Amino acid sequence: MQQKKAILATVTGNDQHVGFRAMIMKQAIEYNLAGSAKNGADGTVHFTLQGDSDRLDSALAAIRAGTKKSSNIEVSATQAAVDSDLSTFTVIDWTSTSRNITTPYTLIFSVRADDKEISRSEAKDVWHQILRTTLHGEDLQKLDDDH
Repeated sequence: MQQKKAILATVTGNDQHVGFRAMIMKQAIEYNLAGSAKNGADGTVHFTLQGDSDRLDSALAAIRAGTKKSSNIEVSATQAAVDSDLSTFTVIDWTSTSRNITTPYTLIFSVRADDKEISRSEAKDVWHQILRTTLHGEDLQKLDDDH
């Protein structure tokens, strides 16, 4: 049986308007982790992750590396209780500076029943599918698969 763990984390540094919450969600998709991510009023990003211990550690390492546009990133993480009922990863009030999407959306990924890791390319495809099924109107037209 796989060892499960959960963390609560806060990101500081240049982590706003650089795709940070999207990157965290892509890690959750790739490594099949539940949790959530949201911006703090103070310019931080708060997130939770839970799932297979080794995959969570891999996701956390990628998150600590940041995005191409982020800088001076520091992630403080503490252990948390595993919620056996949690089966989604949610980004709260997602917007996109690069796509000029200013309407906040709640993006939801449901963890896969097989609890397997997928490739980065497959995770990107799942990410785009979540966007295509969540956004509407002009925001949906702004999607560009090159992002």
